[in-house]
Amino acid sequence: MKVEIFSDVICPWCYIGHTRFHAAVREYGKPVQVAYRPFQLSPDAVSDGTPLTEYLEKRFGRQSLQMIERVVGTAAVDGLDLRYDQAIGANTLEAHRLIWLAQREGRAPEMAERLFRAHFTDGLDVGDPVVLAKLAVEVGVADTGEGGEEVRAEIDRARELGITGVPLFLFEDKYAVSGAQPVETLVAALREVEQREPLSAPQGDACADGYCLVR
Repeated sequence: MKVEIFSDVICPWCYIGHTRFHAAVREYGKPVQVAYRPFQLSPDAVSDGTPLTEYLEKRFGRQSLQMIERVVGTAAVDGLDLRYDQAIGANTLEAHRLIWLAQREGRAPEMAERLFRAHFTDGLDVGDPVVLAKLAVEVGVADTGEGGEEVRAEIDRARELGITGVPLFLFEDKYAVSGAQPVETLVAALREVEQREPLSAPQGDACADGYCLVR
């Protein structure tokens, strides 16, 4: 089946959802066509090196500290190390372009995971062109400079679909699961869609660990 994952690389719940969905596909045990779709939580954000905690406090007030504690604790259960004290606020348009390029080469899951880790664990500015260039090389993605218009069009499509929060998993263009749901919930969704929809053989360009990447 085809699953579109709408997410943003500065979204902690997207990182958690990305990790859980990967585990769910392994447990499901059948190939899944996965397409990564961009979404920007803060499209007006600038990449000027502002610490993420400072940015969040300006936007949400002191309650941001409680939000951080909650998400860090949840992520730890899934084996993720979120270091908000090192994270840097960033505009993610160019990071999404790298994922778009990686998707053409069958490396979107790896590129997305590396960008999540760069932002939340490594304290790297994922809006910095120099940083992004190094990450692309690390993952093995050739940055041809393409994808800007396509990414903007996909962000517009997400708005047209009425998506206001991420992560969101869209199954077969019909069924949506929103949020970083538990692995068992995602597995149940995969199995239910399989029962409801006549599914064809995977048509992705590359398949690995249950993922068949499509554009």
